[in-house]
Amino acid sequence: MTLPLMRNYIDGEWVESDATTWGDVFNPAKGEKIARVAYGTAADVDRAVQAALAVFPIWRETPPLTRARYLFRLKDAFEENFEEIAETLTTEHGKAIDEARGEVRRMIENVEHATGVTTLMCGYTLEDIAKNIDCYGHRQPMGVFGCIAPYNFPAMVPWWFLPYAVVTGNTFVFKPSEQVPMTQTKIMEIVDEVGFPEGVINMVHGSRDVVNAMLDHPGIQGISFVGSTPTARHIYQRCGATGKRVQALGGAKNIVAVMPDADLDQGMPSLLTSFFGCTGQRCLSGSVLVPVGDAADGVVERFVAGARTVSVGDGLDEQTFMGPLISAAHRQRVLGYIEKGIAEGADLVLDGRDAKVDGYPEGFFVGPTIFDNVTPAMTLAREEIFGPVVSIVRAPDMNAVVELVNTRGFANAACIYTTSGAAAREFKYRVKPTMIGVNIGIAAPMSFFPFGGAGNSMFGDIKGHGQEAFLFYTDMKVVIERWY
Repeated sequence: MTLPLMRNYIDGEWVESDATTWGDVFNPAKGEKIARVAYGTAADVDRAVQAALAVFPIWRETPPLTRARYLFRLKDAFEENFEEIAETLTTEHGKAIDEARGEVRRMIENVEHATGVTTLMCGYTLEDIAKNIDCYGHRQPMGVFGCIAPYNFPAMVPWWFLPYAVVTGNTFVFKPSEQVPMTQTKIMEIVDEVGFPEGVINMVHGSRDVVNAMLDHPGIQGISFVGSTPTARHIYQRCGATGKRVQALGGAKNIVAVMPDADLDQGMPSLLTSFFGCTGQRCLSGSVLVPVGDAADGVVERFVAGARTVSVGDGLDEQTFMGPLISAAHRQRVLGYIEKGIAEGADLVLDGRDAKVDGYPEGFFVGPTIFDNVTPAMTLAREEIFGPVVSIVRAPDMNAVVELVNTRGFANAACIYTTSGAAAREFKYRVKPTMIGVNIGIAAPMSFFPFGGAGNSMFGDIKGHGQEAFLFYTDMKVVIERWY
């Protein structure tokens, strides 16, 4: 069988890469190849950037409301193709189809939010800053921006950035993850049908060479990235050296604290989703469960019982709660962390290493896995695993919870389950992470609030989407004016 080849989308055309190296795309539930993708070159990136540069003056002069109307049409087109996008996503990524639908919905919400450009891009003025002198601040687009996207949210993450960049008058070049190129290929087919001016939106497939070419290209004004902390740090440093704006969102080690007064009847479904949804492959997944005080035994008992009910299987099956991991290599990495936890003396109370799914013997599955009596110094409690492996660290009180959260290095998200307003306020006031959930296990902001952490989870000063996006993609030109 001939596998489909993923092509670049440059200057309004589907074009072949001049790459000499190609990668395989897998269906992770079946463990079989379903497509091939070029590991592109610096020349591919340059072609995309030159196309984006050429159209920038025309696009910049297009009225913001007219630019927004392209997004209105695109939103409608996405709605018409909603289910096909979600199914493509699940096929190449593995996440449960209901999760894929939720991801596509969040993608569309960013398009909707960006249409508010005529309000959110406004500058400001002040008359008579001195005698007969007025001052104006205008937000102006800057040129070409780029995005380097991760594998865990193939549809949504590029659209945390793309709509805001183009609606403010910039042009755009982005690289999907080489592990999941099919979703954005499908999405760009829809973009092409909507009819944006050629060169406004460009997609280049690839791996490390494409990333470094984007970081070094003098025609790119800024980079948005989501992925691991080591790569985020590299991108931040490289953009500093090349003078680019940068927002580089890194990894996480999210703590979910359960206070003695928590309502577990209400909270347990969202707790299970936090730790096992998306097979633990999201930067907002719960990683360390912290039951507090005398109620810890009961919390652990109920959580383990709930985890045993999690259905593992092909994400396209509507009954599946948790799909496979993204690749065979990542499965081995997660299994390695489980072995490390055993070796360091944590208590393995639920073992997902031998997860089997009928009809899918080659799938990249790991079942829900839970370690109890993990200590803060253990590898399980310090490093990002990015899989369905839960570390339970018991804490005597709020002070111990805050100490645990604030010593992980990562500061992406933290959650607390409690019926006490005082406990919730103390928690959100004292912990370092900048996305906080109260009786919510996934502290994911909607498109109109900013997304991003602190510490080793965020490199740069302006976060993703929200009102802040309009700051990142524009330069404030200040005009001081006097007329005689």
